[in-house]
Order: sequence, then structure tokens, then C-alpha cells
Amino acid sequence: MLEILFQDEHLVAINKPHGLLVHRTKIANDAAEFALQILRDQLGQTVFPAHRLDRKTGGILLFSLTKEMDQLIQTAFGNQEISKKYLAILRGYAPESGTIDYDLTKDNGTVQNAITHYRTLQHVEIQYPQGKFDSARFSLIEAQPETGRFHQLRKHFAHLRHPIIGDRPHGCNKQNKWWKETFEMESMMLHASELEFIHPITKEKITIKANPQPEFLRVCELLTIDKTNY
Repeated sequence: MLEILFQDEHLVAINKPHGLLVHRTKIANDAAEFALQILRDQLGQTVFPAHRLDRKTGGILLFSLTKEMDQLIQTAFGNQEISKKYLAILRGYAPESGTIDYDLTKDNGTVQNAITHYRTLQHVEIQYPQGKFDSARFSLIEAQPETGRFHQLRKHFAHLRHPIIGDRPHGCNKQNKWWKETFEMESMMLHASELEFIHPITKEKITIKANPQPEFLRVCELLTIDKTNY
């Protein structure tokens, strides 16, 4: 059963686990379960994914329940009328806050502008040796993408030289290997924590929040991150 965070006659939002694909795709033949099919069966009706969320990313995933709403909400996402917030755990001590304005290039060569605002919620250091260092440093950040490009947050924080823990291929291979060998952790530490928008039909302000998934919480505990920050 998927955790339902919000539902009315037009929309439904779930808290997607890490590793679950939104829908069937040719590039992931190993997957047997998909959020779209699970939610369809759970509700007993057709659902339409309103936006993308990476397989490795956990958190809020919004679906439309009618074709009319699907068109309206897709337009809202396209016009950047929906505010999105994410939590991420990064390698190293990230700056206190900032804006990453760094264009991204699609596989076909098309260059797209991409903007991400972020603020650091906590810096942490744990006494585990890594390479030539006696300890390891990390940051819990809140990110607010202004645009919605493919793998935007993953690429932007890699560009900042503070990659997201568990990210492949944009992250740090040495860091990911260390997490796997030391803590048996292979999930990507990126969580879609909040959506806020004006409901296209009721015109109400909707705010949807999602608690992090268990593996994200486990890593927060390992890093002694203050619970008030997530």
C-alpha cells in the first residue's frame, strides 16, 4: 500500500519510496512494480502522473484523477506555478545558502536554463576515516528548484562539488562505495518534501508535505542530524 498524503476528487498525492519507478519504461526492464499501477489498483481507478520523480528519489508524487485535471496540472507545472521543496544529504560542508544558475544539456544537445535555490539546514561531522581524512563531513540542505530539468538537483549539486549521497552516475563513486561498505546504504539521499500550489479547480491553496522514507531517516540518525531539521 502506498502512503496517501492528499486526495480529493481531482488529485491524489503519495509518498513514493526510493527505488520505485513512476511508470513502466524500456530503460528499466528489471522493475516489476510501478507507482502508477500500484496506485491505480489501490484506488480502483485510472490515475495520471502529474510530474516526474526519479526512481531513486523518494517523496511527494502527484497524480491527476481525471483527464481534465491532468491537462490543468501539467500546465501549472509547465508554467512553474507549483513550488517544490526537497531535502538532500550532500558530501562535505555546503555553503549556508545560494542559487545555482547553471545550464544543463539534454542528450540531444539542447541546452536548457536551470536554476536551483538552496539553504543548508545543518552541517555534520562523523568520526569515520575516509581516505586521508580522520572524519567525514556532510550537509543536510533544503533545495527549491525554480526550473524542472531532468536530474536537475543531482547535476546542480554535483556541479557545486557537493554531490548527493548515493547518487549514480552524478555523485561521488568513492563516497557511494564507502556508504555501501560501511553502512550497507545504497539509496540516494534525495527526498521530495513539499508541494505548494493553487488548486486549478477549487482555487484553494494546497500545501502537501511528506516525511522522509525509512532509509533517509536511518542516514539522518547515523549522522546525528537534528530531527527538527527534517
